[in-house]
Amino acid sequence: MTDLLKSVEAPSNPNIPELRPGDAVSVHVRIKEGERERIQEFKGTIIRLRHGGVAETFTVRRIASNGIGVERTFLLRSPRVDKVVVERHSQVRRAQLYYLRGRTGKATRLKQKFN
Repeated sequence: MTDLLKSVEAPSNPNIPELRPGDAVSVHVRIKEGERERIQEFKGTIIRLRHGGVAETFTVRRIASNGIGVERTFLLRSPRVDKVVVERHSQVRRAQLYYLRGRTGKATRLKQKFN
């Protein structure tokens, strides 16, 4: 039975490294507009990782213009995610960083991890 399930599930994306909450990442996503396809970059901080086999996701938050927070959830196994670049690791003590939603400016900074 498990062989049947493994044959149906999507393969893991080799362009996605190991991710942790608090990482500052740059996610390159393929966007299809009509017949054309381009790559759009989404830079931000990982505020949550959801494990669940094929449905693993990670949520990235960034501050857009005028201080508006934008969150986007990506599937780890999606072929639409071209690559993920980890720019820096941060030291956090929680698995979900929802408290960053209520913060603006310098209060959203996380302490960098040097390991």
